[in-house]
Amino acid sequence: MLLAFDIGNTSIHIGLWDGETLVDTWRIGVEREKLPDEYGVLILSLLDYSDIDARAVTACIIGCDVPPLIPTFEQVCRKYFRVEPLLVGHGLRTGVRILYDNPRQLGADRIIDAVAASRLYGTPVIVVDFGTATVFDAVNEQGDYLGGAIAPGIGIASEALFSRAAMLYRVQLERPPAAIGKNTVHAMQSGILFGYVGLVEGLVARFKRELGGNPPVVATGGLASLVASETDCIDIVNGDLTLIGLRLIYELNRDRD
Repeated sequence: MLLAFDIGNTSIHIGLWDGETLVDTWRIGVEREKLPDEYGVLILSLLDYSDIDARAVTACIIGCDVPPLIPTFEQVCRKYFRVEPLLVGHGLRTGVRILYDNPRQLGADRIIDAVAASRLYGTPVIVVDFGTATVFDAVNEQGDYLGGAIAPGIGIASEALFSRAAMLYRVQLERPPAAIGKNTVHAMQSGILFGYVGLVEGLVARFKRELGGNPPVVATGGLASLVASETDCIDIVNGDLTLIGLRLIYELNRDRD
């Protein structure tokens, strides 16, 4: 079985693959001070809770946008699963040509998402990843990764609003009764949710004009379903897109492990 790690700035999405079957997934929080043994024991406990023998894990792949955590999870894979992990980065085959000005500045998750979206939904395609940042990526008809846009994530923007405005406070991120809020809670929910919907619609429209045609728009990440429910510009929501991309990249490179 393949254990895939999608390591972001806020959370770590873990998926266990048996061939093309996603057996189970877990999400844990990022704690940069946590030691490899602490992560290792936690992951073993998740597997045990799902009645999965850790010895069934025969390969690991890591996609990480937090460089200090790379050696931590490499050590987890070596010590607790006795395998040398594949690390998504320069030197691994992806099947996607990268046309970014400086590919070394590109986060691993952006390429991983592009690989999965291209394989699942064809090209051209647009991906919107609702994570710590809200990231837009574009793949052209030839299957080349062109680039994209990065905006503050909904959580980051909300925290800035709460912390910098003395009269405002944290609210539950959910749909308000109407765009015109009749109280402070509903007004903030409207600005945060509907404001981000407008941001997504605007950037998607610009991407489509530059790509040409009407490429499908695929959303992933923790808040993808909430935003997608408020707009027609998102065609597909796939919360496991990055884990699928990790599996596809592993399959292209399995002879290297």
